[in-house]
Amino acid sequence: MSHPQPGGALPPAPAPALPAWREGLDRLRAAATTEPGRLRIIGAVLAALLVLFGAVTAWQISDRAAAADAVVERSQPLSADAADIYRSLADADTTAASGFLAGGQEPRQVRRRYEKDIALASELLVKAAANSAGSATARRQIARLNELLPVYTGLVESARANNRQGLPLGGAYLRYAGDRMRDELLPAARALYETESDRLGSDYDDAESWPWAALLTGVLALGALGWAQRRNYLRTHRVFNAGMLAATVAATFGLLWLTVGHAVARAGLEDSYTHGAQSLQVLNEAQISALQARGDENLTLVARGAVLTRGGDDAYEASYRDGMRKLVGDGGTGAAGKGSLLERARRLADDSKGREPVEKAVANVRQWQERHGGARATDDGGDYEKALPKVIGEKDSTGESFDRAGTELKQAMDHEQSEFRRAADDGRGAFGGLAAGAAVLAVLGAGAAVLGIGRRLSEYR
Repeated sequence: MSHPQPGGALPPAPAPALPAWREGLDRLRAAATTEPGRLRIIGAVLAALLVLFGAVTAWQISDRAAAADAVVERSQPLSADAADIYRSLADADTTAASGFLAGGQEPRQVRRRYEKDIALASELLVKAAANSAGSATARRQIARLNELLPVYTGLVESARANNRQGLPLGGAYLRYAGDRMRDELLPAARALYETESDRLGSDYDDAESWPWAALLTGVLALGALGWAQRRNYLRTHRVFNAGMLAATVAATFGLLWLTVGHAVARAGLEDSYTHGAQSLQVLNEAQISALQARGDENLTLVARGAVLTRGGDDAYEASYRDGMRKLVGDGGTGAAGKGSLLERARRLADDSKGREPVEKAVANVRQWQERHGGARATDDGGDYEKALPKVIGEKDSTGESFDRAGTELKQAMDHEQSEFRRAADDGRGAFGGLAAGAAVLAVLGAGAAVLGIGRRLSEYR
C-alpha cells in the first residue's frame, strides 16, 4: 500500500520495463555516439561481411562442384547408356533382318550379334532403372521398354521358326516385329535418351552458372574494408592498419580465386560440352540413322514391295533415302552435305583424330549408296537372287560398307568420349579446394579485421 508523501501527494509510478531488443538498440545507439563504440560496430560489421563472403562462396562453389561431378560421373554416362540402348535395339532389328535374308540357315555370327545386342540392351535397362530414381519420365520409358522387348524377341523367333521351314508367314512376322521396333520400342528408347540428355544439359547449366551472390558479397566486403581504412586514415593520418590490411589481402585473394577458378572451370566444362558431349550426341544420331537405313534396306528385300507409301512407292526404300539424307545430305560421292549429321560431326571435331574417322565414314556411306543403287537396280530388274548377295554378302556388299562406316563412327565416338572426359576433368578440377579455401580465408580475414580494430581500441584505454 502506497503511503502519501508529505502534503498528500502520491509517489510517481515506476517506468514500464522495455523489451530486450529495445534495450539492445538503445545501448547500440549510445555506443555509436562514442568513437570506441563506433569502432566496435565497424569491426563487427567487417567480420560479419567477411564470414558471410566465405559462407556464400563455399555454398555456391560446393553446388557447382557437385553439378560438375554429376556431369562426369552420372548424367553423361547415363546419356551414353541411353544412346547405347537405342543403338543396340536398332542394330538388333537390322541384324534380325539380315539373318532372315540369309535363309533358313542363319549365319552363326549374325545370330550372335543379334543376341549380343538384346543382352546389352537388357543389361543397360537394368542399369538405367537403378539410376533413374529422380526422373519419372525415365522410369516410365524404362518400364515400357522392359514390357515391349520380350514381345519383340518373341516375334523375331516366330519369324525365324517359319523361315527355317520355308513358310512365307515368316516375312509377315518379321515385318510386324520391325513395326513394333520402329513404332514403339525405338520411340521409347529415344524418349529415354532425350530425358537423360536434358538432365545432362541441366547439370551443365548448374555447374557453369556464375556465383553472383558470392561475387557481390566479396565486392561488398572489400568495399567496406576500403571505407574503414580510409576512415581510419582521415582520423589518425596513419596510412596502414596491419589488421585491416591483412583482411583486405585475404578478401582480395579469395575474390580473385573465386573469379579465376570459376572462369577456368566454366571454360573447361564448355569445352567438354562443345568438343565432347555435343560431338557424341551428333555421332550417336549419325550411327542411329545409319542403323535405321540399314534396317530399311534389309526390309526392302524382305517385304518385296508389300509395304507401300500413299504415293505407291516402296515404304522401306523411301525411309532408307530419308535416313541417308539425314546422314550425308543429298550430294553425290563427295563430302557430306551441309547440315547433315556427318558434316556437323566433322565440324565439331577439334582435331585430326576426331575428323579423320568421320571423313572415312562419309566415304564408306557414299560407297554404300553406290552399291545400294546397284542392288536395287538388280532387284527391280527381277533378279532377287543376284541382288541378295549385293546387300548381305561378305564381299563388295552394302553390308560391308555399312560395317566399315560403323567402325569409323565407333572410333570417332571413342575419341570424343576421351576428349569429353579430359576437358570435363580439367573443368571440375578447377573447383578443387576453392570452397574450403574461401572459408579459411574468410575466417582469417575476419580475425585480422577484428585485431586491426582492437589495435585502435587499445589507444582509448
